[in-house]
Amino acid sequence: MTEVIIVGGGPVGLYLAGLLLQAGVEVRVLEQRLRRERHSRAIGIHPPALAALDKVGVAGALVRAGVPIRSGTALSRGRTVGSMSFATVSDRFPFVLSLPQFATESILEQRVQELDASALVRGARVSEVMHDGGLVTAAIAAPVEGGAGRRVTARLLIAADGARSPVRSLLNIPVITKTYPDHYIMGDFAAGGDHGQQAVLYLETGGIVESFPLPGGLRRWVVRTGRPDPGVDAAGLSRLVHQRTGVRPDPETNTMLSSFSPRSSLACRLVAGRAVLVGDAAHEISPIGGQGMNLGWLDAAELAPIICAALAGRPVGSALRAYASRRGKAARRARWQAGANMALGRPLAPPLLGLRNAALGTVAGLPPANRLVARRFTMQ
Repeated sequence: MTEVIIVGGGPVGLYLAGLLLQAGVEVRVLEQRLRRERHSRAIGIHPPALAALDKVGVAGALVRAGVPIRSGTALSRGRTVGSMSFATVSDRFPFVLSLPQFATESILEQRVQELDASALVRGARVSEVMHDGGLVTAAIAAPVEGGAGRRVTARLLIAADGARSPVRSLLNIPVITKTYPDHYIMGDFAAGGDHGQQAVLYLETGGIVESFPLPGGLRRWVVRTGRPDPGVDAAGLSRLVHQRTGVRPDPETNTMLSSFSPRSSLACRLVAGRAVLVGDAAHEISPIGGQGMNLGWLDAAELAPIICAALAGRPVGSALRAYASRRGKAARRARWQAGANMALGRPLAPPLLGLRNAALGTVAGLPPANRLVARRFTMQ
């Protein structure tokens, strides 16, 4: 028996657990994975999310571990199209923080352990969710076939178990999914060149190439490809980058390689009985633009006080409806932004590419427009 079950021990579930534990709420975080994945995955933490993360006292540790990206540059055919500064997007965090997801999760998990060493339960796969009046029970599958499972009962259950959320399926909540005609391959290599801690976008006829600094002297390269999972190895990705940008990452220094085809999914409702969806379980957003993880943290920051009010016996029906409306609107806005980012990076014939670059250069050269775009890019 506990007060709140959180299914999913990723960045959103751990953050929500930290918020609730600080408020004196008893929490169990049920995480299926036995250990944290070392894949770097999501890397961008935006200023509003850093402000939210500071509520559990981890923003400082995250900033010390990461690389603050304070500006970005767009290049095309060797020439600068435009630049963007993040200096005006936040007084406290005037940058986008680059930090691999496993490092972010490690810092959040350490904070949860400080608050309650027994809160995180690994190897716990939820196989059933049952409502019983004022309680909700999660059945945890047996660790081995033929073994005995167990049950955890709470007053509320929060599903933070990712884009393919098993809990969402158990609750019979449908999703609306959108796919895109875009495919990407990305890899992390030793940093080289003259861009330092800048983000760089190469807007080329063959499609966009994105480059971001990472801690440890690494740099991430993301290349738009013509088909899903092209089977490119580190040497092949290095060749693709070089063909479009003139920069050749050293394949021998590659630490991560992955391909993906973006999609977005919005749950048709966020509340089902005494269960609530947050993060990717509620809204999967294309990783282009790096908004999904940040959106989940902002979900959790808004949901935590509603949970505390519900546990205190106060009526929260209207608050939950308002929460679902606001977070749905935020997700749709993030989806639109991600779609616009992908459209910007699609292949164009040289004449059209020149027209688009000229338009982007004009916008970048207008300080008010530049500041507005910077704020939108950082989820302001």
